[in-house]
Amino acid sequence: MKNLFLLQSTVPNPEMISNQIAEPVTEKLRILDLVFAPSSLWIMIPLLVMLALAIYIFVERLLTINKSAKEERNFMNNIRDFIHSGKIESALALCKGNSTPIARMIEKGITRIGKPLTDISAAIENTGNLEVQRLEKKVSVLATIAGAAPMLGFLGTVVGMVIAFHNMEANPNNLNIADLSGGIYTAMITTVGGLIVGIIAYFCYNIIVSRISQVVYMLEAKSTEFIDLLHEPV
Repeated sequence: MKNLFLLQSTVPNPEMISNQIAEPVTEKLRILDLVFAPSSLWIMIPLLVMLALAIYIFVERLLTINKSAKEERNFMNNIRDFIHSGKIESALALCKGNSTPIARMIEKGITRIGKPLTDISAAIENTGNLEVQRLEKKVSVLATIAGAAPMLGFLGTVVGMVIAFHNMEANPNNLNIADLSGGIYTAMITTVGGLIVGIIAYFCYNIIVSRISQVVYMLEAKSTEFIDLLHEPV
């Protein structure tokens, strides 16, 4: 009976065991620590600059395009009334008072009134092409960022992997798996950063191109309307 009591007293209590086992402390992964890690900083800084440049170009172009797409209400109706009434100077003044691609394009057509319609149409088309080129200014930079950012990030990853494996080969006896894995995931961050910047720039580029296409369609419609206006009987 005494041995049984001693046996029971030596059996550890499950609650005591659970209290004695300390829960593993996991360090939270912070994005800022990865972005500004010294080993990947030489890649992340150019990526951050490219991201800031892409956002700036997107906002600036979007505001410019939205402003260009605006048309004064009854603008073409007023142009039609002035031309049919022979008030060419009033029509030119109306165009000069509107700083939009449509107004500048119609103004060029009005200055060619009296010449063959082919010359008027060519003048309007050339002016429209110049306006489109103004709208497309800096858009190629967005396309460059969208393509270059992922490659730059991948370059950082490849360089980081080369350094990690070189260190592993140089110190085969003192290989630390924690240092190796830490170096690898730090290197992989550059690829993640490059993909994020590239995706953002790609979406910005496509949005701007889509908006420019809408403005081009509107310019073509207004140029056709102006040419038809010249064919209308007075």
